[in-house]
Amino acid sequence: MRVFVSLAAAAAALAALTAPAHAAAPLPGKGSPMVLPLADALAALPVADEDRSGYERTKFKHWIDADKDGCNTRAEVLKAEAVVAPEQGARCKLTGGRWYSPYSNSYVDAPGGLDIDHLVPLAESWDSGASGWTAAEREAYANDLAEDRSLIAVTAATNRSKADQDPAEWLPPYQPYHCQYVTDWIATKLRWKLSIDTNEHNTLVQATAACPNKPVTFTLAR
Repeated sequence: MRVFVSLAAAAAALAALTAPAHAAAPLPGKGSPMVLPLADALAALPVADEDRSGYERTKFKHWIDADKDGCNTRAEVLKAEAVVAPEQGARCKLTGGRWYSPYSNSYVDAPGGLDIDHLVPLAESWDSGASGWTAAEREAYANDLAEDRSLIAVTAATNRSKADQDPAEWLPPYQPYHCQYVTDWIATKLRWKLSIDTNEHNTLVQATAACPNKPVTFTLAR
């Protein structure tokens, strides 16, 4: 997909570069596509303390069948990410197929061995700003099929090892995937206008040093 930088986006990026380190310039509105160099994208994220008060997983309704085709969000991700397409039976029951799990650099040959990971976990999004969202916004976040980085099929073992940890606490076991992972993390937080905490920021600065010229593309969801 070709991504254009609007004048507003460019202004926001420039402001982000000149803003204090602890702050970030306002981003343009929902639906605005942007592309930024990785360092500028990281600088555009506001740094703030996190607060998990009041978090419950049930406040993020998932998995839904948004298009009413019989397949819920989990199934839609599995179908989209399969390297060998599974067979689809009644009520969208998937059998067979093959998937690549980038966290562990391994292949999985049955849907039951996979979890669908929220790249930025639900609890982390709550800590970072989603606590102030509407129920509809949280549902949209939990079922974000419009952005293929938001939800990812990975081995159940790596997903459960990650749990609700941010990059300061967990990175994928497969080290060559780290640049992609942190870039996608930054893009997802920008897409949903979420903040990062100090430890997360410091880890992202270190982790992105290995891939300084990588562009970050994202479209604002809210």
